[in-house]
Amino acid sequence: MTRPKLSMSISPEANRDELLFARQLGVPCVYTWVREEQRNYEYLARLREQVEDAGLTLYNVGSFDVGKSDQIHLALPGRDARIAQFQAFVRDLGRAGIHVTTFTWEPTGVWSSEPGEIRGARARRVDLDEMRARPYTHDRAYGEGELWDNFAYFMERIVPVAQDAGVRLALHPNDPPTDSLGGIPCLIRSWAGYERAFEIAQSAALGMEFCCGCWLEGGEAFGDILAAIRHFVAEDRVLLVHFRNVSAPLPQFTETFLDNGYADMYEVMRAFYEAGYGNTVTLDHTPRFSAGYEAAGTAYAIGYMRALMERAEDELSTR
Repeated sequence: MTRPKLSMSISPEANRDELLFARQLGVPCVYTWVREEQRNYEYLARLREQVEDAGLTLYNVGSFDVGKSDQIHLALPGRDARIAQFQAFVRDLGRAGIHVTTFTWEPTGVWSSEPGEIRGARARRVDLDEMRARPYTHDRAYGEGELWDNFAYFMERIVPVAQDAGVRLALHPNDPPTDSLGGIPCLIRSWAGYERAFEIAQSAALGMEFCCGCWLEGGEAFGDILAAIRHFVAEDRVLLVHFRNVSAPLPQFTETFLDNGYADMYEVMRAFYEAGYGNTVTLDHTPRFSAGYEAAGTAYAIGYMRALMERAEDELSTR
């Protein structure tokens, strides 16, 4: 049976205790986002060696400054220079033996409203009506066609580099997955959005970061999450999974613990097993535990995910 692999976030300066914590939780893979000055072969190779010396696998590495660049997304001045930096980053990842990186098409990042509360824990909340009342982020409204043209321009330049480097690009959906925020259209907000992106790229180098949270936020507008898992795993597009639950679909939601959102996360985990998914599943956002117990949120979620995985494996192995 092909099995998903648990993964968790580490800091780009991961110390011995941080890596030991991952091992103690039984998590075999880790990932991180590096800062601009760390986006080079020497640093990446050293980080990979450090992680492997701790008995773990560095599965994917991202870079916020190139992976979430408004210059690239909106064709602002400096776009080609930023794309060149992304290309260099991908080449360095390949040289360092790291074969997955992540990016989004969110020039203004992840949007949130004032925090909410789940079981007494502070949690991310989204109120779409409040967000839509905010002003433009870049002085004007952009057309969806403009952003797709910019996406195609980027794909034309990054895909050949990724293919040569042996690195795959995991595209994360817009969060929240609505039509537009701050005058900027949200391209990756549905099943159809992903299909259009893959059609533009025309390469297996482009895959997806299957974010269960975003899929659940979008609800019917995003598409049937279980059917999507089966479809995109079969197409070998799912490079990593963000595992997260929310209270309800848009227009309002609060991020929840895995066991108390509106989705049955066992059914989601089981679908990945049934589809034969073998890449990583990572905890995404989680409500914050009390001060001094921050790591407890990670441990709680990882333990819950391990239980879901064991149950799925047991049930499917007895068929």
